[in-house]
Amino acid sequence: MKYLCAIPALPVRDIEAAAAFYRDKLGFHLRYFNESGYAVLCRDAVEIHLWAATDEAWRARDGSAPVVSGAESFLAGTASCRISVEGVDEWHQQIQPLNIIHPNGPLRDTDFGTREFAVLDPDNNLITFFERIEK
Repeated sequence: MKYLCAIPALPVRDIEAAAAFYRDKLGFHLRYFNESGYAVLCRDAVEIHLWAATDEAWRARDGSAPVVSGAESFLAGTASCRISVEGVDEWHQQIQPLNIIHPNGPLRDTDFGTREFAVLDPDNNLITFFERIEK
C-alpha cells in the first residue's frame, strides 16, 4: 500500500461563486458541479473539491445539543491548501493584478525550502502556491 495523492475539500458559502473564482481567476476547469453543494475543479495534475457549508440551523440551537451537521456556515473560509507549481514567479506575476493575494502572503522564500505566495478565495480559504528551491 502507498499513498498516491491528497485532494483538498474546501468549505464555501456560495458554491457557484466559489467555482467561478477557481475557474476564472485561478484557471481551473469545472469537472463536476452539483447545485446542491459540490464541485470538482482541475488544473493540470491538481484537483480541488468545494463543498457548500450553508447550514444555518446552528444559529437557532438552544445549546442542549452539539452542532453536528458538518455543513455549518461558520466552517466556510476555515480551510487552506498548498499547491505545488513550476514557475511560481511567473504565476505570481499573473495573479498580482487580480488583487487576491493574501495581505500576509506576498511572494517570498521560506526557511523550509520553498518560494511561495498565498491568495484568498471568496470565502477566505487560504490557497498557497509554492515551488521548491535549492537551499
